[in-house]
Amino acid sequence: MNRKNAIGVVVSLLIFVASFLFTGAAAAYWNLAAFLVVISGLTAAMLLSYPMEHVRNAFQVARNAYRNGHASPSEIVTTLLDLSVKSKVDGVLSLERSAAKATSSFLRNGLALLVDNYKEEEIRETLNTEMAFFNLRRQQSERFFLTMARVAPAFGVAGSVIGLIGLLMGINDTAVILKNIPVAFISTLYGLVLSNLVFSPIAENINYSTRVELLNQKLVLEGVVAIGKEQNPYKLERKLTSFLTPSEREGKTETLRRITRKYVQKRQAPVEPAGFQERLEQAGEVTEAA
Repeated sequence: MNRKNAIGVVVSLLIFVASFLFTGAAAAYWNLAAFLVVISGLTAAMLLSYPMEHVRNAFQVARNAYRNGHASPSEIVTTLLDLSVKSKVDGVLSLERSAAKATSSFLRNGLALLVDNYKEEEIRETLNTEMAFFNLRRQQSERFFLTMARVAPAFGVAGSVIGLIGLLMGINDTAVILKNIPVAFISTLYGLVLSNLVFSPIAENINYSTRVELLNQKLVLEGVVAIGKEQNPYKLERKLTSFLTPSEREGKTETLRRITRKYVQKRQAPVEPAGFQERLEQAGEVTEAA
């Protein structure tokens, strides 16, 4: 979660909690019996629906979705363009060091396949399989929290029914009535808050994080295949930026030129691959003309 989102969440929650305090009876919104009815029911439903290993994994995925900031697609494109130029200058085997330094496991795997001289079809098959099972695992975690969001209000209603039954059982006893009325109403509140403020947002955040990661993985797949085919970096830039929004595309051609100059300056002209600079310049002229 980025800093702006974190600040927004904290401020919103403070206002939400303050709204209960403004009623002048904040203590009335805490009821242990209502809380236990909702939480125990949710826990039982959770364990009846999923194995414990899946439950732990779902909470771990949720935690990582908030704590681990993923690279933006624009940053992935820049990284792939850098690797493309590097492979042109130093050869594909030079990417082995880049693979070891890559923070993305998917990018590391893709570069490892490239360095190990896998064919294009084999690279696509391997990485597409990894993408498919990554998406499947994330969908399972998302479904877990959607299930919790669906059943939480039901246990809130169950708490209300329990409270109303207790109220009717002591219809002639004012003390019993006053004891059971909070359970009848507050358990519903707990169920609604857990569903709409906790479980549903977590499920949606996992969904959003998954979509961004899948886009990044698709970019890596296309970039790695293009590098293996020794595609011109300017053509690769055109291809990869088609995945980006118009605002994210701005400046990518200039970024590629800076990357190219960086690598060319590191090498003496005789050491550069024959015709490398000329091919880049020709591609640049085509890009500018377009």
